[in-house]
Amino acid sequence: MPPALLTGLRVLAVEQYGAGPFGTQWLSDLGAEVIKIENPADGGDVSRTVGPHFNKDLPATVESLFYHGLNRNKRSLTLNLADPRGKAIFLKLAATADAVASNLRGDVPARIGITFDALADVNPKIVCAHLTGYGRENEREKWPGYDYLMQAETGYFDLTGDPDGPPSRAGLSLVDLMTGTVLALMLVSGVMDARKTGKGRDLDISLFDLALYNLNYVATWQLNTGVSTTRLRRSSHPSITPCQTYKTKDGWIFLMCNKEKFWPILCNLVDRPQYIDDERFRSFPDRLKHRALVTEVLDDALQAKTTQEWLEAFAGRIPCSPIYNVADALANPFVTGRGSIESVTADGGAEIKMLSNPIRGKGAAAPSKAGPLLGEYTSALLREIGISPDEEASLRAEKVL
Repeated sequence: MPPALLTGLRVLAVEQYGAGPFGTQWLSDLGAEVIKIENPADGGDVSRTVGPHFNKDLPATVESLFYHGLNRNKRSLTLNLADPRGKAIFLKLAATADAVASNLRGDVPARIGITFDALADVNPKIVCAHLTGYGRENEREKWPGYDYLMQAETGYFDLTGDPDGPPSRAGLSLVDLMTGTVLALMLVSGVMDARKTGKGRDLDISLFDLALYNLNYVATWQLNTGVSTTRLRRSSHPSITPCQTYKTKDGWIFLMCNKEKFWPILCNLVDRPQYIDDERFRSFPDRLKHRALVTEVLDDALQAKTTQEWLEAFAGRIPCSPIYNVADALANPFVTGRGSIESVTADGGAEIKMLSNPIRGKGAAAPSKAGPLLGEYTSALLREIGISPDEEASLRAEKVL
């Protein structure tokens, strides 16, 4: 488990579905207290009902395995922010918090009062970290935004797949996951500044901006040379070879020889030393010019052994990898040996296997608990801000909680 580096950080998370909850889970995994604000009128975070895979041994609000992958170590509080009494409770909580994290449509944070301007009177140091589809206060602020839309508009589809096939999205929601990660970084950075200056602020990250920013060197190439990188056969690198998939006796292997020193080592290991000083293959530009021939040479050589045999021969000498499906990836002895999969006990005693947080370090470990029941911590949090059991009962009856 990761160290409890963020103990003492309190975050109110007005979040749902994927990107926002993934971001705040980084925080809760590191020991922050993440209070998940959920509307009781619509069953809370929609991810609680997302399938197709459920654990029917768990209570209804935590059956979804999708939900558990995004909400470990959090505290759930049911609260209707559209009701003035619910908003008053939120303000009391905001006075005790370091930050508010949200992932809502761009026009919603201001409308429901979770911006710095709306909260500064009760907490001048609060940081309001907003994750939206296309940003706030622009012509697209009311547009619903989703990962695959961003991949399509920012060029990912044209970079993914075989050139003879149709444009393709990435196999994971990479934009959601990376934008959530940046949300966590942005929030912690804002809190550091607020603790130093005594002044909070709004901070923004959008799915669109993050997706575009991820184009990185591909964008730099296009902006400065006019060259647009596109799909290449065998998942090839646009300028370096060998760096692609190659055929073995029983399947495929990925080689990534991204330094010149690897070419002669590879030639010797595959018993093709004659190509070390071949003028067609001496440097990256030479090999790029003759990429098709490099592929032919290595396909021929690598089909002498199985993928596993080559992995053993190349280990630590040539950058290489098997090409696994998800089941194989999770069963990899390197994964299990590093403790990258953990089991957490959910309410009712059911065990849920999950991927562990990848941050590692010495020190007291953060707790590891399954995602909370809907409203599991509502009563405890209300007592903290002085709301009695009788008041709570009345608020529940009137659907404020």
